[in-house]
Amino acid sequence: MKHTFYLLAFLFISLTSAQSNLNLDDGFMAEGYDVVSYFNDKAEEGLNKYTYSYNGAKYKFSSQEHLTTFKTNPEKYVPQYGGFCAYAISEKGKKVSINPEAFEIRNGKLYLFYKTFFTNTLESWQEGDTKNMISKANNNWKKITK
Repeated sequence: MKHTFYLLAFLFISLTSAQSNLNLDDGFMAEGYDVVSYFNDKAEEGLNKYTYSYNGAKYKFSSQEHLTTFKTNPEKYVPQYGGFCAYAISEKGKKVSINPEAFEIRNGKLYLFYKTFFTNTLESWQEGDTKNMISKANNNWKKITK
């Protein structure tokens, strides 16, 4: 009985810790936008009837075709840095929410960004030394997720 309690506690803590490294605003990755659509250079909202859970995150898709595409190779479509703003991870080492319509596909990977009326971190990302920022973000993400 005691071992079962410790096992359940460990699993709960592990799951909670892993989910804290996922940006699940509105309960879904990318705020419910279709992550496959980004690879078609579109930011499309997903539909409730096309949902799927993968590695502790729920995803929505705009069509059955996109859902099927995701299922065949989910790692290709999962946003970098748990779906948090890539620029903020790189430059601040902090998890910042995103605007799901601010995105970039670079080297086959999906990066999401923070964008408001006054600030667009996607523009700052693209105007900077992106290769260096990705390297910094990768290093910061390792520290954040320890």
